[in-house]
Amino acid sequence: MAAAWYERREDSHFIRPGMEAFKAIPAESIDYAVMEHAPGAGLPIKMVQLDAGWSDLGAWDAVWGVLPKDVAGNAHVGDVLLTDSRNTLVHATSRLVSLVGVDDLIVIETPDAVLVADRTRSQGVKHIVKTLSHQGREEHIQHRKVHRPWGWYDSIDEGGRFKVKRIQVKPGASLSLQMHHHRAEHWVVVSGTAEITNGNKKLLLSENQSTYIPLGLVHRLANPGAIPLEIIEVQSGSYLGEDDIVRFEDQYGRKS
Repeated sequence: MAAAWYERREDSHFIRPGMEAFKAIPAESIDYAVMEHAPGAGLPIKMVQLDAGWSDLGAWDAVWGVLPKDVAGNAHVGDVLLTDSRNTLVHATSRLVSLVGVDDLIVIETPDAVLVADRTRSQGVKHIVKTLSHQGREEHIQHRKVHRPWGWYDSIDEGGRFKVKRIQVKPGASLSLQMHHHRAEHWVVVSGTAEITNGNKKLLLSENQSTYIPLGLVHRLANPGAIPLEIIEVQSGSYLGEDDIVRFEDQYGRKS
């Protein structure tokens, strides 16, 4: 961990730890891996004693323990309907979740995945994470909604040769000047103003206007306005992975 810090580099936006050293850091709690080693380590970290009834909410049963409950001991967040159920935790983020006739369950619904567990065994989710990693899957590291320095994108649909994203770009921010080897893109502005570099052309598009980015053409999306820019992007091609990108310029120092 210290090696990653000492190999850091800085730009106008971020402090970036050494990449290879950072990747080699074991997946441990920050309490054990960092804070317990801070005294005398020479790192600019200080600790102050606090006695405030602290719980780090390290598992979902701990979340159930601190949330307000109904008369049957159920705690829920989001759009939830319960019938004849007791001592459950339901956390719904994107759709209606209903429980009928169950006790002591934890149900966590997100756009990425759904977790159902016995309330007393919620720590077992770590075994699911290990299984995902061993199978080479990406759900434990790649969310449907991904935040970037310039804003975020949400992958809302995809099929064999297409992917649809909702993209938001912060005021004054821009994506890198880039191209793709395997996909073309259609952009439709749904709110805000988009400044688009499309090969040798520069376009200024507003709500309900669109453009097409052919495969292999150098392009960039920027928001010159004072409000967030939102577009719908439709990708089409033989390969739609996030690694099919060649960056030529990037204000955030990214290379790929």
